[in-house]
Amino acid sequence: MAVSMLSHQRGMSFGGFIFAAFLFVLLSITGIKLIPAYIQDAKIKNVFTSIARDPDMQKASPYQIKESFEKHSSVEDITAISASDIEISTEDGVPYLSASYAVKVPVVANISFYLEFNPSSAK
Repeated sequence: MAVSMLSHQRGMSFGGFIFAAFLFVLLSITGIKLIPAYIQDAKIKNVFTSIARDPDMQKASPYQIKESFEKHSSVEDITAISASDIEISTEDGVPYLSASYAVKVPVVANISFYLEFNPSSAK
């Protein structure tokens, strides 16, 4: 009877548990380091959208739009791009804002992630 019970036991060995815990910690640390870059991108997209939808900005000059972005970015604590990085065009009388930037996120030692973002005011 003891032999048949051993063949039915299932579970993870101690070595398997340590390996799984190591992978979980590694993925968690990587995720925690990447989250701020994605939050910054979401803030930039929200600012672009709010500027593009603002009725006062519909007929504004590119200088006024960039000035508005600088004000928004100081409130939202946006540091990834500046007003000079913004490309402005007009589509059907509505300003279209876009930018392209990259962020290098160090992970461990000489290992880094290079993230490229292209936020815009388009839906």
